[in-house]
Amino acid sequence: MTHVLTLVAHRDAATLTPAIINRVRNAVHGGTPTILSPGEAADIPCGTPPDMAAALEAIGTDAIDAIPLKTRGRRKALLIADMDSTIVTSETLDEIAAHAGLKEKIAAITARSMNGEIDFATALRERVAMLKGLPLDALEKTWAKTALTPGARELVATMKAHNATTALVSGGFTFFTGRVAELVGFDTHRANILEHDGATLSGTVTEPVLDANAKLTALNELAAARGVKLSATLTVGDGANDLPMLLAAGLGIAFHAKPVVAAQARAQVRHGNLRALLFAQGYKLEDIRK
Repeated sequence: MTHVLTLVAHRDAATLTPAIINRVRNAVHGGTPTILSPGEAADIPCGTPPDMAAALEAIGTDAIDAIPLKTRGRRKALLIADMDSTIVTSETLDEIAAHAGLKEKIAAITARSMNGEIDFATALRERVAMLKGLPLDALEKTWAKTALTPGARELVATMKAHNATTALVSGGFTFFTGRVAELVGFDTHRANILEHDGATLSGTVTEPVLDANAKLTALNELAAARGVKLSATLTVGDGANDLPMLLAAGLGIAFHAKPVVAAQARAQVRHGNLRALLFAQGYKLEDIRK
């Protein structure tokens, strides 16, 4: 079989039952399913690219994701992940803004930027300028409330255990990516640098801004450094600034993504957590590291 459709249930809301698996299998004319994690994930082999419309119709309203991909080269040698609303559950810039009483105003700009309605670099500079004079302890307070997305540690630990290179590449800030990278286990990280005078934010970032093009550049550079083709790479993100790297990677997954991203990405996770990226690569429950 040249293709596979991976089904992954959001375990807090659904169970991947044999009945659901068989219903989807029949809808896509697939082969004998392989259980990756009982009640959570399964592969349905397919001789041709699976009919996603038929698969989604068979799934119905159940909180189950369906990820189509080729069987050849499923396990990727390089992972590049976005940070905000991907590896961590929040938008850290919006949370910093809360300490200036500007969360609602800045979050509105963030939402427009992440949906591709306004230029990312321009929006970033505008939002950061609004924070000029904010005490640096706002960053520490924001970090104290920042939470990892479920499955983040497992995703990175499992891929690294199988010799993959992992990188956190964010349009956010190095203050957070450095800490998240250390906490989760990423090999490297890239992000924007917030400028300050040692006590307060200066309202600027070091140029050039790490935007969508810079994320794509990071993908190409890190793939070249690893000595692999883009087909051997996995990228994941949720915003418009992630789209170029999602479309260029061998497997680009839109994770609980904004509408403009979900509409264009070839694969997406709408319900589950980051473990879904492991199942999409064919890892089984017993393979997952923590």
